[in-house]
Amino acid sequence: AAGAAAQTQWIMASGYPEKNFMTQNLRTWVEDVEKGSGGKLKITLHSNDSLIKLDSIKGAVQRGQIQAGEIRLGVYGNEDPMFILDGVPFVASTYDAAWKLMEAQHPYFKALLDKAGIVIAGYQVWPSQGFYTKTPVKTVEDFKGKKIRIYSTATQRMASLLGFNATILPFAEIPQAFSTGLIEALFTSAQTGVDIQAWDNTKYFTNVGAILSKNALTFNKRAFASLPADVQKAVMDASAAYTKRSWELSKGADQAQSAVLAKNGMTVSEAPAAVVEAMKKVGIQMAGEWKATASPEAVAILDRYMAAQKTN
Repeated sequence: AAGAAAQTQWIMASGYPEKNFMTQNLRTWVEDVEKGSGGKLKITLHSNDSLIKLDSIKGAVQRGQIQAGEIRLGVYGNEDPMFILDGVPFVASTYDAAWKLMEAQHPYFKALLDKAGIVIAGYQVWPSQGFYTKTPVKTVEDFKGKKIRIYSTATQRMASLLGFNATILPFAEIPQAFSTGLIEALFTSAQTGVDIQAWDNTKYFTNVGAILSKNALTFNKRAFASLPADVQKAVMDASAAYTKRSWELSKGADQAQSAVLAKNGMTVSEAPAAVVEAMKKVGIQMAGEWKATASPEAVAILDRYMAAQKTN
């Protein structure tokens, strides 16, 4: 009875199916927290938008409606440009670069979310993104006027510059959007393509390797502060392991899920050189636009990161 009384219960929400590597990583994190805290903290994870829709999780954590949630950073670009920096093509297009960008961004995110009553404790990285289309992609001319679903203001700008008619839609609404004709193409990862069975609506996955965007592990600040010091340490230790593990899981998922797409009849290929060059030009333009809207502190972070990338 004493042990039960000492146990704290947390509710957590995430937006992706159980088979998604991100959800599996969260399940491992939950187990690590319970084990590391000696059972003092038990977390019940509600995945796949089953409790709270992905785009609403940050607000639910902030209000204390739930104690923890995994958010997609790119959803919040209207709040601060830093949230969409990793959505600018070729800012971080390799796993090593994505890790270094995450390290550069973390102090900024920590301070920003602390003001909102949120603790940011870890990150997951999405695999490389690509275009899902009904016809082959040979040049950017193949994009003109096509109705595409994207997931952030950054990818919306990118798609528009490439000639698409771009619409931001939550993950869960993709199948219905295809069935109603709202969209005819996607820009997302192989993982998401498998999650929504993209082969039902598209035939080609053209990987451009330009963007490795991130999710973040967040807690309600008051809920976290109320935990004993040893439990806080267990949570943060598990969160550091969750971040490191994500990079490895993401690499594996990229290869495995591309194979699943091919197994289900899709043509999987790397983007033609002309498309990659067009994406790089778009990335340069978007980086300039990003700097024009970001705070001096945010711009300084990008400048330091880019300078370090050039010297490596």
